[in-house]
Amino acid sequence: MPDSALPLPHSTTPVTWHILGAGSVGMLWATRLTRAGLPVKLILRNAERLQAYKAAQGLTLIEDEDSQQWAISAQIPETDEPIQRLLVACKAYDAEQAVAQIAGRLTVNAELILLQNGLGSQQAVAALVPQARCLFASSTEGAFRDGDWRVVFAGRGHTWLGDTGQAPAPAWLEELQRSGITHEWSPNILSRLWRKLALNCAINPLTVLYNCRNGGLQAHTAEVQTLCTELASLLEHCGQPQAAVDLGLEVLRVIQATANNYSSMHQDVAQGRRTEISYLLGYACEAAQRRQFAVPHLQQLHQRLTRHLQQRGLPCN
Repeated sequence: MPDSALPLPHSTTPVTWHILGAGSVGMLWATRLTRAGLPVKLILRNAERLQAYKAAQGLTLIEDEDSQQWAISAQIPETDEPIQRLLVACKAYDAEQAVAQIAGRLTVNAELILLQNGLGSQQAVAALVPQARCLFASSTEGAFRDGDWRVVFAGRGHTWLGDTGQAPAPAWLEELQRSGITHEWSPNILSRLWRKLALNCAINPLTVLYNCRNGGLQAHTAEVQTLCTELASLLEHCGQPQAAVDLGLEVLRVIQATANNYSSMHQDVAQGRRTEISYLLGYACEAAQRRQFAVPHLQQLHQRLTRHLQQRGLPCN
């Protein structure tokens, strides 16, 4: 155990939820946990962001056209305060560096909840803080920002949490229940994350390349199904047969159910933001390469998407 691990705070006080990443998901959790009367502290990127937050006087949650502001305590990574429970809600490409900044503040038996898209970033964070318990999470909740420090709760979804070490569910899941965060403990969280990664790989890149809403892919079902067949074979080859069951059917169902939506990757590209390509399509291609398993259609899709991002002056990693 590293010397930098800090002692546990006094056990009689409720454990504070430190939230790293004030994007839509981080703000959604922060406001709902606060509303339930639980102690929450935001960790913002730097002093400049902290000043901007203080000027705004809190986070605003918009839910069913009802707007409410919450004056949640905030700090910067360098704050000298122990962290026992940390929700990591930043983008996959920011997670490892963000956690490295606060690693010295983690208590002896700290718990991290990793809410990133795709795969790869969670394993990198877990390797960085071996003394901590890292829980992987996957969520289908909809939220978006309609301004700085403002989050709109767009659609009730579900959050699955699990421990790849097969340890039992933590007692604090009851706090999520109190906060209205619908959740489930998943004994095989990796299978669920692989399934979501496959869904994203089959839908998101094509919506970018064809510049369409999800429903626009109904004009490209043959291409979608070819990808699904290859993805299902890859999942089985990676020891995730459960994640491969009826993948093609579910992808078509998601395309129809979210026909009017733009995928998150399409939104990122349209707004000139970095995508999470490395943790979705890139991770799938690397997993295949490590196992010497041929995925020609996924490789070609990855190359097409990479060229498209380069043409738009966006990062490809």
